[in-house]
Amino acid sequence: MNEWAPIAKEYDPLKAGSIDGTDEEPHDRAIWRAMTARYVPNRGVTGDPHLTLFVARLALQTTEEKLKEVFSRYGDIRRIRLVRDFITGFSRGYAFIEYKDERALLKAHRDANKLIVDQREVFVDFELERTLKGWIPRRLGGGFGGKKESGQLRFGGRDRPFRKPINLPAMKSDFYGEGQAEKRDRPWSRDWKTRDRAHERNREQRRPEREWSESRRDRERHSREERSSGKEGRNRERKDRSRDHSSRKRRDEDRN
Repeated sequence: MNEWAPIAKEYDPLKAGSIDGTDEEPHDRAIWRAMTARYVPNRGVTGDPHLTLFVARLALQTTEEKLKEVFSRYGDIRRIRLVRDFITGFSRGYAFIEYKDERALLKAHRDANKLIVDQREVFVDFELERTLKGWIPRRLGGGFGGKKESGQLRFGGRDRPFRKPINLPAMKSDFYGEGQAEKRDRPWSRDWKTRDRAHERNREQRRPEREWSESRRDRERHSREERSSGKEGRNRERKDRSRDHSSRKRRDEDRN
């Protein structure tokens, strides 16, 4: 965490594909392509890379003259290179502007980003192809930024800097037997094996009480059954005696 920075100091395609730069496996094929690419910067490009500005998201009708008109307000411009399609000659939507001094470069980098040019919000950053170690362009699966619709966002640049990783507390887990969980005084912080052992001990301790209560319930049920059966027997005897008394009384009346 002490070495974390929102902007990448060295280009790593695997880290660029991660929102916080902590991925260990590539999540799309373009990252694989970038990891296996052997890119060499274009040797035909001239000028000082440390004084060159990268301008992207330009409107297709934006020309070199328009760029010079807008960006010359920050300082003297030495060279403007609007990248065009080799066959059609149409603009590809980005350009490189080289200034004569570093002060103008820094001012344009600070103030020209998100500037509206020909009804388009432009993106401004330093040139990275010749200044950032390990740089892989977008066409080979690298780069920075990207559109959400493509599902191949890249992080670590000015457009989408890294998000700070969530620094969770280190806790040892004994779930798979790989280590012993941390012991604490609080009962709810014990590991699951300790809780199971405590549960077993409590169940063993409750078992005699449960057995005693069950035996007590059985005795009470038997006594209730005995009382009910005794009451039924006494009622039966009382009915029999009353029946015998009635029969003797009828016999005496018949004799008389």
